[in-house]
Amino acid sequence: MRICCCVKRVPAPGARINVTADGQAVDVAHLGFAVSPHEECGVEAAVQLTEAHGGEVTVLTLGAPEAAEQLRYAASVGAHHGVLVPTDGSGWDPQRTALALTAAIRTLEEAGGPFDLLIFGNESADSGGFQVGIRVAVALGRPMVGGIKGIEIDGPTVRARRETDAGFEVYELPMPAAVGVKEGINLPRYPTMRGRLASKRLEVAELAGDALPGGQAMRRLHRPAEAASETVILGTGPGAAPSVVDVLADLGVL
Repeated sequence: MRICCCVKRVPAPGARINVTADGQAVDVAHLGFAVSPHEECGVEAAVQLTEAHGGEVTVLTLGAPEAAEQLRYAASVGAHHGVLVPTDGSGWDPQRTALALTAAIRTLEEAGGPFDLLIFGNESADSGGFQVGIRVAVALGRPMVGGIKGIEIDGPTVRARRETDAGFEVYELPMPAAVGVKEGINLPRYPTMRGRLASKRLEVAELAGDALPGGQAMRRLHRPAEAASETVILGTGPGAAPSVVDVLADLGVL
């Protein structure tokens, strides 16, 4: 199988995000970066599929040169190739990003044959636009399903499972196809020492990905006010019992 997994460099989950004074960018002075969590699970899914069925995983990203770090991380957990579509580091809108990634995928397929499966994160951890994967799949004329929590390969068909309130929906897509996976589809593995050493030897290929801006434009970033919580000490020892009873009564437990 040939699988292409698209990932994005985002601030590390759980980091405190600060905005520059002009509201036009995220202040990255003290931020760490990682692969967007949905896409990290996408890389793991791709690696598991090639381990089971053979083949290679190409990880593709668009961003500043520093995004090569995320490609090397993907290589450390089993990806075979890393491709960077370099930008100046400015934020691209979903339409422009999708056009550039589509062009890059077409170039890679002209050189090595079509990808059987394109894997995207359901949405990125920073902008959460839910658009890029769908736009790329439509541009390439391939069926796609998002919100996926399970992938199986059955001959020329990919069987994708999506959770619902009533259980699961199962989709069968003829390959080549595309899926948008959600965090929780698997538990991503940790890089081994051998994997980390191998990732340092990864030759990151670069593909030009110029594309005109789309119809969306960022006007200003706003950091919402933090909701502070207050802890009230009800008492200590037996003297706290009446207050605890009052709280339980307010909650309807008693």
